[in-house]
Amino acid sequence: MEGFIIAILDWLSNLGYIGIALGLMLEVIPSEVVLGYGGYLTSIGNISFFGAVIAGTIGGTIAQLFLYWLGYYGGRPVLEKYGKYLLISSHHIDLSEEWFAKYGSGVIFSARFIPVVRHAISIPAGMARMPFLKFTAYTMAAVLPWTMFFLYLGFILGDNWTGIKDAARPFIIPVSILALGAGTIYFLYGKYHQR
Repeated sequence: MEGFIIAILDWLSNLGYIGIALGLMLEVIPSEVVLGYGGYLTSIGNISFFGAVIAGTIGGTIAQLFLYWLGYYGGRPVLEKYGKYLLISSHHIDLSEEWFAKYGSGVIFSARFIPVVRHAISIPAGMARMPFLKFTAYTMAAVLPWTMFFLYLGFILGDNWTGIKDAARPFIIPVSILALGAGTIYFLYGKYHQR
């Protein structure tokens, strides 16, 4: 499996910035691996860090827009039938719907940093007909720091970029807790403001 991933990444690296964006849009390989490899490419001077950030943000946002439109036009029946091809299970959809119903549109930003729901949260946003521009703005605001973080880790790791998941693990739990806290504050503020 690792050889397959390396082969795809090598192919994407030949495409430069477009390869990073494409790798994130297709989600065949986890985003942190694509970005870690992108960071490695910046460390050897193949691409610029700034260009990789732009490509990663665009690719990551487009991937989420695809899921948003799936939810918007297809709804749950289509997702339950074809979600497995996108590595999204019924459990992911249930959990993300529950989060969206509980915390509202603000969860689109905070859930991007929480494993399991980070990709699937775009689906209930589409199903709930969340305004497109608002969804896009929240998504880009979350995708940007995620992209920068993993590109930077890949840059620091250099030739050892394949250990990106292990290197990121100590940061993911605290960031997830912060994101959950931010989502809760947003929810409470919205409830207070309604009153």
